[in-house]
Amino acid sequence: MITQLKGRCLFLVLICMISINSAMAQDDDKKVMDVYGFIMMDAGYNANSIDPNWFDVVRPTKLPAYQNQYGADGNFYFSVRQTRFGVKNYFDTPKGKLFTQFEFEMFGTGVDAGQTTIRLRHAYAELGAFGVGQYWSPFMDIDVFPNTVEYWGPNGMVFFRNVQARWMPIKGPTRLTIALERPGASADQGNYSGNTGLSGVVPVFKLPDLSAEYRRAFDFGYVELSGIARSIAWKDLNNDGVDLSGSALGWGLHLSTNVKFMNDKVTFRGSAVYGEGIQNYMNDATVDVGIKENFSDPTKPLLGVALPMYGLVGFFDIAWNAKMSTAIGYSTLNITNSDGQAASAFHSGNYAAANLMFYPVQNAMVGVELQYGTRANFEDGWTSSITKVQFTAKYNFSQSFYKQ
Repeated sequence: MITQLKGRCLFLVLICMISINSAMAQDDDKKVMDVYGFIMMDAGYNANSIDPNWFDVVRPTKLPAYQNQYGADGNFYFSVRQTRFGVKNYFDTPKGKLFTQFEFEMFGTGVDAGQTTIRLRHAYAELGAFGVGQYWSPFMDIDVFPNTVEYWGPNGMVFFRNVQARWMPIKGPTRLTIALERPGASADQGNYSGNTGLSGVVPVFKLPDLSAEYRRAFDFGYVELSGIARSIAWKDLNNDGVDLSGSALGWGLHLSTNVKFMNDKVTFRGSAVYGEGIQNYMNDATVDVGIKENFSDPTKPLLGVALPMYGLVGFFDIAWNAKMSTAIGYSTLNITNSDGQAASAFHSGNYAAANLMFYPVQNAMVGVELQYGTRANFEDGWTSSITKVQFTAKYNFSQSFYKQ
């Protein structure tokens, strides 16, 4: 009996604390913690086929590269992999407010591709003008992401969370950020993937990636320009008279914007990016480096080159009223392939989506979305496509805590 009373008292104390914290919600200077996230279920029908590890998304790079690569067309699916949880903390220090963020979701990638498992999104700390940890790369602009429910998003968008150290001399609606980011790159051995000489070639990253962004805010929205420079190198460890060592400069420029009109009921989200060897910063691209044939030099018959690419995004978010919204738009990505890549290598892809979302009560959303994507290969003339209808239900939760 005493144990039950203690439990009820603790429960009442917790309810009172939450009520007090909610009442103080307007005083952000006293905020110490935000707990937030959402539960999200997706169900849909894919009229075509895609790599089964990516059954619940639209990724042109994961569409079939040849007939029946991923089996028969037509599959129904359910998923809760977009479900997310996060915690933000705010600490007063002699040097100002210390902000930390820890956030994860359940969408498996890499070795966990296709699984419902914990995946780290943010592990980040910021004090004054300095920040460290895993966070959005300054080269990307998260505000370009439209109000769609398909998880992966526009394929031509710069999208990468990276481990970094950043300096932010200007903060606020107008901002300037410069960062040193964790280096890394991927390569396609193409037609020479079975060449034993390539097995002794290893990547070398002697310098971090350097990225920067400048955003200028206006009454209608903003315009942002960002850039990146990367040192990509590889070393041939074989002793066979052939030297396949080399290096490439990866670089990119990215222009993005949000434009609001019709009394802020419509927002245009757009971006354009061009560069070489920046594919791993893209939302859905393949490799940074490809093989170029150089048979005129027997000591260096194969070269590695940074692959040029461009990406475009254009979406409209429309708020019909307080209970209903629509997102509609298109994105594309194109890679200039090297002559040593296979004829079936990914060359270009397109992405489009349109939806109708309903918000029946606070923090709840249900809706339907039509999704479409295409893939074109490098030289064999193959193209494939995907058409999906997705139904989504989402419930947001959040709670802020404040100093007494």
